[in-house]
Amino acid sequence: MASTQAKKTKTPPRMPYLDFLGELHTRLRPRTYLEIGVRNGDSLARSRPQSRSVGIDPEFLVKAPLRGTVSLERTTSDDYFARPDATDWLGGEIELAFIDGMHLFEFALRDFINVEKHCTWSSVIVFDDMFPRTVDEAARDRHTSAWTGDVFHMQDVLRTYRPDLTVLVADTHPTGLLLVTGLDPSSTVLDAAYDEIVARYVKDDPQDVPDDVLRRVGALDPVKLLRSPLWGCLHRGHLPFHPRDKGLEEITEALERPDDYRRRRRALRERVQREARGIARRAKLRAPAKRPG
Repeated sequence: MASTQAKKTKTPPRMPYLDFLGELHTRLRPRTYLEIGVRNGDSLARSRPQSRSVGIDPEFLVKAPLRGTVSLERTTSDDYFARPDATDWLGGEIELAFIDGMHLFEFALRDFINVEKHCTWSSVIVFDDMFPRTVDEAARDRHTSAWTGDVFHMQDVLRTYRPDLTVLVADTHPTGLLLVTGLDPSSTVLDAAYDEIVARYVKDDPQDVPDDVLRRVGALDPVKLLRSPLWGCLHRGHLPFHPRDKGLEEITEALERPDDYRRRRRALRERVQREARGIARRAKLRAPAKRPG
């Protein structure tokens, strides 16, 4: 006799953060990539062979095979960005950055401030460890094997002090990612408020981790997020004559009205193709006829 007991549905496993990072590289196709916190190189190995990449870590011990043109910098991120030629080797602005260095909030904040200065509006800065699973895991003084520290505060700080930015959180395994775009390298807001922010957010253990953070409220499905037209919008943002104000409008449309955005982009492509065909036909008609023999 068939059992009447309802079958339990299994929750699908979360996408590993390294897989998500690799997919970001594929979709954004960044020409330049910067990583803070290299360790064994597993995340740096996700960069594309066509990219110029910089990895910063005073104690890196790279075991993963790296691809493309990579410069490994055995130094702290603070010291690296104190150099006047910090990003000269990249040959341009940072188009994608991954911050997974010191798991302490004030270090993460300084890293963001320094990295943004070398970005464009369409660059993407990614943080690891946005969702500690316990209060112990979020401690500033590490006493667990898995450790996020208190960098989860970056979500609230950026939304509070920099509402001009686009801030997204992805529900990746094990502790989530924070993605920031719509950047403004000329902004001095966080620099000016740095001492105030640190005094407000840096507290002794145990950390007061909001329940929304522990429950990952507002975290986006990484698979669905990767399907967003946002990444194509940002990739095109590196083209000339694409100002930030227009770019921010496109980011909003791509995230809030993705179907409308896709239809508009498709119509634009079709119009450009028609115009190109028309130009080619007119050029052919104007071309002088070849004389016989």
